[in-house]
Amino acid sequence: MNPIVMQAGDWTALLVHFLSLSLLGVGGAITTAPDMHRFLVQEKAWLTDPQFSASIAIAQAAPGPNVLFTALMGWNVGLNAGGLSTAALGMALALGGIMLPSSVLVYQTSRWSHRNRDLRAVRAFKQGMAPLVVALLVATGWILATAHGYALANWPAWAVTFVTAIVVWRTRLHLLWLLGAGAVLGWMGWV
Repeated sequence: MNPIVMQAGDWTALLVHFLSLSLLGVGGAITTAPDMHRFLVQEKAWLTDPQFSASIAIAQAAPGPNVLFTALMGWNVGLNAGGLSTAALGMALALGGIMLPSSVLVYQTSRWSHRNRDLRAVRAFKQGMAPLVVALLVATGWILATAHGYALANWPAWAVTFVTAIVVWRTRLHLLWLLGAGAVLGWMGWV
């Protein structure tokens, strides 16, 4: 990828986008990945599809909180814009943007909901959020599965995606084994 040119307004747009996604991240930051893809890859072209997918895959395989994929995306945007200093800036803006508003909101609402946990409305809200989280996770999976297009020629990738989804759903096999298997299949050139 050719280096991208980013002005102060672009860095501000990156921060503002992640700040706004922070408040939409019901179920975790990973549920906002489809909009991150739209913004970073399709609209701004600051990342490529492989960089986007690799950012998520690497961060999910690494120990620690899964929100770290946002830092890796910011890092990659910064690397594409220059060097290590811009990479550190991109990382700080993306991770800080996704963490700050949601952390403050969760802290405040958890204190309130704990005090009011016996209210029917609080219980109903918690139960009503479950389908929304599932739908957002399915949308994230769709973005990752279709990163290389919808072509029938990509049937091995679709098959691996389908089998992985079934294995995750029906077994207790740890996800890292499936990531490892996917890495081996990719290394062998099968997907």
